[in-house]
Amino acid sequence: MSSRATIEEVASAAGVSRSTVSRVVNGSTAVSPEALESVKRAIEELSYVPNRAARSLASRQTHAIALIVPEDTTRFFGDPFFASIVAGITGALRGSDYLLNLLIASDDPGDKMTSFVRNGGVDGALIVSHHTSDAFIDRVADAVPVVWGGRPVRIREGDYVVDVDNVAGARTATRHLIETGRTRIATISGPMTMVSSVDRVQGFRGALADAGLSPFAEEAGDYSEASGADAARRILAEGRPDAIFVASDLMARGALTALRSAGIRVPEDVALVGFDDSSVALSTEPQLTTMRQPMYAQGEAMAGVLLSRLAGRDPAHTTILPTELVVRASS
Repeated sequence: MSSRATIEEVASAAGVSRSTVSRVVNGSTAVSPEALESVKRAIEELSYVPNRAARSLASRQTHAIALIVPEDTTRFFGDPFFASIVAGITGALRGSDYLLNLLIASDDPGDKMTSFVRNGGVDGALIVSHHTSDAFIDRVADAVPVVWGGRPVRIREGDYVVDVDNVAGARTATRHLIETGRTRIATISGPMTMVSSVDRVQGFRGALADAGLSPFAEEAGDYSEASGADAARRILAEGRPDAIFVASDLMARGALTALRSAGIRVPEDVALVGFDDSSVALSTEPQLTTMRQPMYAQGEAMAGVLLSRLAGRDPAHTTILPTELVVRASS
């Protein structure tokens, strides 16, 4: 295998100085048309590939962005939501010069992650699944351009947000249960330290109020399957609902397991509706009725907004994507 051509070899082949080649590679206009043509021809003939690290030092750009997920690794790798978000982001970055760095941490002791970002490790950041307690992400947002996946807990003027309409989605899911004749309707929310969880509870309560009903029970999980099962058992300890709206498919699968263990049939005794329309919704028996949120499109839109910002453009500050009810056998 031949060695990679150097900038000095390109300069020699083009009959120009090393600095002239460097200016061409870095997009400078301070080069004569003749020199520009000679350098481009030499680059093509030698298959020269610029050194990314050297270019980064010269331009103070890393051509890397971070996806920051303030969760533990068990949650990240166990929830299909994140896989779809990452797929959307990488899809949007495919035609760009940017690489994706994945930073997963439920906390940032010693500010290791924060220092990496603030000291020039990346040009910008995407942040998803953030909680009230995640103070370190505010320091990240002060250092580099950021796009939030979901409204941040402490929204500030000038923030860029890509979200789904969680209130409307939860309202639609609950209304569906009401329309099937259910009246004792409970919910299992995500952690109330997250805006998405608060919004879904708001939509749940709003649909019940519209129908003149009150919540049968409200229990919170942490978006994991085990927490969904635990929350369902707590609801059953209070009595028997005839429907449960669950704020994620993964928690709904846990709730389904708990209901079955108690001898309760779904949907005959208790109807069940989840949220996401992830692969989990098709893995249960019966398959889950759920609110579809466009997770791939959300990741794609987040990356698109950040790329636009890094290119010096001013995209829309807020992008809201729709949800859609998918009716299956659990309701």
